[in-house]
Amino acid sequence: MKKIVIAGSAKLQKQINDWIVRFKNNNYEVLDYPKPINKNDFMQLYPKIHKSFFENIINTDILFIMNEDKNNIYGYIGSETFAELAFGLAQKLVYNKKIELVLLKMPSKNVKCYDEIKLWINLGWINLYEGDKK
Repeated sequence: MKKIVIAGSAKLQKQINDWIVRFKNNNYEVLDYPKPINKNDFMQLYPKIHKSFFENIINTDILFIMNEDKNNIYGYIGSETFAELAFGLAQKLVYNKKIELVLLKMPSKNVKCYDEIKLWINLGWINLYEGDKK
């Protein structure tokens, strides 16, 4: 069973839950995914959750960037998700980790990291999602 980590905006819980179900139904083990943190507990919980998420990226077979549309931006990728993608790419390039980096869809040019994403796709370092493969 392949292991997968879902990265994306924690504000998109409905979409995250849909992807979790979809991956589990296709025989993936979901190691981690974005979780909302209560504002009152944020400073206490964020460091532990953040560290655990990056550790799970180290231990996964697939890092899936769930760049759903957000704030009227097609294929939104925020700075946190871009950092997670860059960390996954560093694992692949520096440590020769066999990690597949998959982007749900090509972001619009309004996404600040658009140029890097386009370059990384052209270099073959990340792939666009092609649907469920059996």
